[in-house]
Amino acid sequence: MNTVGYDVAIPGNHEFDYGMDVFLALTKKAEFPYISCNFNRQGERVFDSYAIKEAAGKKIAFVGITTPMTMTSSVPKSFQDENGNFIYGFLQGDDGSVLYTAVQEAIDSARAAGADYVIAMGHMGETSNCRPYTYEDVISHVSGLDAFLDGHSHDTDLVKVKDKDGKEVPRAACGTKMKHIGYVNITKDGSITTGLIDWSSRTTAPELFGYDNVVSEKIAKVKEKMSKDLDVVVGTTQYDLVINDPVTDVRLIRRSETNLGDLCADMIKDQMEADFAFIGGGDIRATITNGKITKKQIIQVLPWNNEIDLIEATGQQIKDALEWSIHSNPDEFGGFLQISGITFEYDVNMASSVTIDENGMFTGVSGKYRVRNIKVGGKPLDLKKTYKVAGTDYIIGSNGDGYTMFKDCKVLTRGSKIDNQLLIDYIETNLGGVIGEQYADPYGEGRMVAIQ
Repeated sequence: MNTVGYDVAIPGNHEFDYGMDVFLALTKKAEFPYISCNFNRQGERVFDSYAIKEAAGKKIAFVGITTPMTMTSSVPKSFQDENGNFIYGFLQGDDGSVLYTAVQEAIDSARAAGADYVIAMGHMGETSNCRPYTYEDVISHVSGLDAFLDGHSHDTDLVKVKDKDGKEVPRAACGTKMKHIGYVNITKDGSITTGLIDWSSRTTAPELFGYDNVVSEKIAKVKEKMSKDLDVVVGTTQYDLVINDPVTDVRLIRRSETNLGDLCADMIKDQMEADFAFIGGGDIRATITNGKITKKQIIQVLPWNNEIDLIEATGQQIKDALEWSIHSNPDEFGGFLQISGITFEYDVNMASSVTIDENGMFTGVSGKYRVRNIKVGGKPLDLKKTYKVAGTDYIIGSNGDGYTMFKDCKVLTRGSKIDNQLLIDYIETNLGGVIGEQYADPYGEGRMVAIQ
């Protein structure tokens, strides 16, 4: 990022995945400021709320906003002290009012400092599980913004939302994986438009056109160093193993079963010899297209290097985990579980009755469960029985995505191997290097069924 020449950045949820110390050390190496009006340590802001840049004789202020959902969508222990107390936060609260106040104060301060334009840089998203912290929630409760640049939900929506005073504020988001670059254009007369530059080719522009510059040179050196290891073939597949719907291209992995989700969960169950295994949909990040499968592709699928744990959990804890998994359905949830060794149905029309604390953590179920007809190994789930459960340490050991129901479980194995290495082992050893017909259906085997 220093080589490219960024001017300003904000922390999103994945900045904290390797711990607070690592993130803060990286911000000190950055030759540009990080900003966030709501990221705080025990009530004190960690960064400045905004940064002002000058262009064409105008002062443009950028206000940073980081979703409070970061408390669960990153590693929760990153925000805790050694005793498990939360010391970092994002002004999370039940109705969002504390966050809105902080954003408004940042806007007003930037205006007082002489800003001609104020643009929000948010990592907020648009999905229902992000409420009351979505871009729409924020814009509608403040005034003085000229535009809102957004991330988190990986959408590419270009919309206008009325602010507190009824003024229309353009909001732009840029998708994911650099497939788009978003822009805000301010004309001489002060009118503002937003848009996207799209790049749909699988080949990057520097590779396609032979661009050569200081950035491409640095990347080339890293790729040359790593290619011998990453280009090793670990197996083949006749079928596309997907995270998106092959027809609509809508992302499925965070809201329903897919064949790639089945494969990843199966490898955990098999390698850990568990009764029930799971992996979060948000952990699975790339499709595998039919043909040869390289180590590089496997790491692209599972890039987080999550360690795998094996615990003993009751049937009730498993039921709570499944209920939490589908609580946002049919909307997305990064903690939506891809599963192995278990099947269930759920009522898609029933409102979720899970209860959540101010940090977005699961605290219980106050009413009826949406999940039903749960079977482990083909037999009805016994709520009082103890089962061997395997999953990522992110969820089991760190309460990631708000999964608190496993926190007091007996640990049988902690951090045996990382997930991408397990998947390589499973493909090479158990599947004989060939992913077969069991994974032919992109929508999976029907392990979880939505009942209308």
